[in-house]
Amino acid sequence: MADTIADTRRLFSKPQNLNDAYGPPSNFLEIDVSNPETIGVGRTRYTTYEVRLKTNLPIFKLKESSVRRRYSDFEWLRAELERESKVVVPPLPGKALFRQLPFRGDDGIYDDSFVEERRQSLEQFLNKVAGHPLAQNERCLHMFLQDESLDKSYTPSKIRQA
Repeated sequence: MADTIADTRRLFSKPQNLNDAYGPPSNFLEIDVSNPETIGVGRTRYTTYEVRLKTNLPIFKLKESSVRRRYSDFEWLRAELERESKVVVPPLPGKALFRQLPFRGDDGIYDDSFVEERRQSLEQFLNKVAGHPLAQNERCLHMFLQDESLDKSYTPSKIRQA
């Protein structure tokens, strides 16, 4: 049996300058879900969330955008991704049916603590989905993140990188 000696030499890397160390990352994608707003009264009441995107990924046409979305829009996005892509789509936070029962003594799904919990879960969901390279090619994701209003009758397709 031949003796094998482990190669312990260091790999030579390019020296790092200040711009490399502290400059913007080569690829980044930041998505925040914030500023929940409850709109309407009674049965027409709903909560919207601001979805802000910052990126330098070339596949996105806008490098910064801000849109308002409600929970049903997140449900639409999830259903579209499941139907059109080969991505395993994470679950959304639940519908909280128990919180929608009358005579609870609190604001139910409009209670501040519930809205904040849901906001955090929606932000995690979006960051997982948008961080997936295959999902980044889906037109529905781009529409959700960057178009002011959702055209739910759109023709599903892939985004081509410029």
